[in-house]
Amino acid sequence: MAARRPVRTRGGIVILSRLAGRPVLLAAGLLAALALPWFVYPPVALDIACWALFAAAVDLLLGFTGLLSFGHAAFWGGSAYCTGLIALHSGLPFPVAIIGGAVFAALLAVPIGFLSVRLTGIYFAMVTLAFAQMIYFIANQWRDATGGENGLQGIPRELFGLDLSDPFFFYYAGLPFVLAGLFAAWRIVRSPFGRVLVSIRDNPNRARALGYPVDRYKLLAFVLSAGLSGLAGGVFAIGHGFASLEGVYWTTSGQAVMMVVLGGIGTLWGGAIGAALVVQLQDYLATAGFQETGIVTGLIFIVIVLLFRRGIWGTARHLRAVRQRATIRRARPA
Repeated sequence: MAARRPVRTRGGIVILSRLAGRPVLLAAGLLAALALPWFVYPPVALDIACWALFAAAVDLLLGFTGLLSFGHAAFWGGSAYCTGLIALHSGLPFPVAIIGGAVFAALLAVPIGFLSVRLTGIYFAMVTLAFAQMIYFIANQWRDATGGENGLQGIPRELFGLDLSDPFFFYYAGLPFVLAGLFAAWRIVRSPFGRVLVSIRDNPNRARALGYPVDRYKLLAFVLSAGLSGLAGGVFAIGHGFASLEGVYWTTSGQAVMMVVLGGIGTLWGGAIGAALVVQLQDYLATAGFQETGIVTGLIFIVIVLLFRRGIWGTARHLRAVRQRATIRRARPA
């Protein structure tokens, strides 16, 4: 009796197309990042890139660990001040200053995270907010170092004598730091460590029963998220040549969380879409002379949350997954 030939379905083709689509999406994202200052005012393009990394850092904690932080402004703004001080007083190239700011943000996150990760939900959010407000108070009062209400101004972009005063050229000098941070976030969530974070988010008691030190994993995720936030804040400070109190104010944390929700919690790349939408909208309203930009962005936030409960990128990914499952069901043999 002849052996039966295996029935070939379209399910394998769907899986292969999904795997092949990832490099295409990554290449499209890289191409968009490289082309952005050609279509958008370069300082605005730099803002989008920095906020995209900041949103990815927040999503690493919120979407993959289940911890909502309203204190990440401390790491974004704290790194901006540290980066500015290094660039102003040491004369070192700006990449060293940016890395120094990111390291400072990660070190600052160690005691804050150690005292916060044992809490969950709204309690964690409020404690991180309280710590961020402490950093804001210190930055406001320590005028000799931070400049107080005036902030740090005239932060140089020194890089071995190269002229980076043009925002268009500096965009490409700062973009590698943003891309490196996004790649690091992607590697974290795709690693076994990232899988453990997702299990802790879904069921911390079961993860603890399996032998994973939950609080230690949360603390490490908190520090990594803070370091990436500091990397974004350092590039932002060098790019604009100043560091101000606005960077450590709680509204900065809230704006990053809003970008994550708009793009899609737990998507990592959705934050970039949210950042582009918010930054572009704020720039358009400010150029038009509209002062109350928060009203418009708030209304758009409400509309998107109501219509796209998974966020823009999250909804698109969900619809694509539903379509692929339907294709597989239709392709199954009777």
